[in-house]
Amino acid sequence: MALSSTELRDRLRTFSKCVCDGARLMVGQGDYEAYAAHIRKTHADQEPMSEREFFRNRENARFGVGNRSGFRCC
Repeated sequence: MALSSTELRDRLRTFSKCVCDGARLMVGQGDYEAYAAHIRKTHADQEPMSEREFFRNRENARFGVGNRSGFRCC
């Protein structure tokens, strides 16, 4: 069964998002949209971090800033 150009484009978009999300997770960067949706759904009384704060939080966790155990090369 052949796919229409719209279906093919949608599948490629979904695939590329999965690849990008996987690459981000490999380097310690989660998906901000997934994080924000989770906070809004399960912690309605909390305001999600901004995208910038989220990025910084993930970077700090990755590199062990503030007594967090994370990857350190030196």
